Amino acid sequence: MSLESLPVLDYSRLNAGPEEASRFRDELRDAMHNVGFLYLSGHGIPQDLVDAMLETSRRFFDLPEEQKLAVENIHSPQFRGYTRMGAELTDRAVDWREQIDIGVERPAVEPGDGVADYWRLEGPNLWPAELPGMRDVVAAWTDRLSTISLNLLRALAVSLGAPEDSFDDAFGDRAFPMLKIVRYPGESGDEPKQGVGSHRDGGVLTLLLVEPDKGGLQVEYQGRWIDAPQVPGTFVVNIGEMLELATNGYLKATLHRVISPARGTDRISLPFFYNPALDATMPQLAMNAEFQAKARGLSVDPTDSPILETYGDNALRYRLRAHPNVAAIHHADLQG
Repeated sequence: MSLESLPVLDYSRLNAGPEEASRFRDELRDAMHNVGFLYLSGHGIPQDLVDAMLETSRRFFDLPEEQKLAVENIHSPQFRGYTRMGAELTDRAVDWREQIDIGVERPAVEPGDGVADYWRLEGPNLWPAELPGMRDVVAAWTDRLSTISLNLLRALAVSLGAPEDSFDDAFGDRAFPMLKIVRYPGESGDEPKQGVGSHRDGGVLTLLLVEPDKGGLQVEYQGRWIDAPQVPGTFVVNIGEMLELATNGYLKATLHRVISPARGTDRISLPFFYNPALDATMPQLAMNAEFQAKARGLSVDPTDSPILETYGDNALRYRLRAHPNVAAIHHADLQG
């Protein structure tokens, strides 16, 4: 089967009666089995919230360098806060972007005997003092996207013949969502440059909003790269490795990458990662025999790193690998 662009699904069909909802669930399952990526329209997020989120993002990156560095992630044992240009690695190469990482606001957990290492990721965010409204906008955004994400997981469970609440215990109030607010400066000339290297997402579900009229995202499909430019009114949604694990490979965590924009331009990107509690193990979905028979087993990770069963172990491993400078300051005891 050839594929020129990602499938588009209308989220509002889930509330358009039983038959339409059933068709939506089947199409969602098939898209995530065959491609692992799709565009989601009809999500119901007000345009004024979308605009506020993009405006807040632009205002953050427009701050003077010293104000961004005041919330740099080297000050955060939880790997939260600002990452300056060129300070993150993917696929063993430098990503050419700047970003701020924001997670769930919870009290920090003190390391100690019997305390799993991944609890070090739990804790507060770093907020720029110059943007007092940023916290409320991000909170509203996280709340909306968490609801959509959990509904998509419930729809996938039903579509595979499993109970609708299969994922609820691992998520709900215990979920560990993460939002990255990213700016890619234009670096590509005649030769495209890496914005983010080829990778699979390590969590469960990703919802991505990109500025209007911007491209750069590419998705691997049957050995070639498919462009996935921004489509008005949609999110790009994709599967992470933990959901592939839960379905023994029936649902597909797909390789993707970001090409740096052309010189003289830039691109704001808002990837939202919906993840379970740090101590959660993903349930093995009780899929119908039809789908179990078509499960492909797990993909081979490009870094040869096996998917770990407990989400926090995966999350911590990724942070240590992506931000060795933060790891050296706060977690030297975990570095091999």
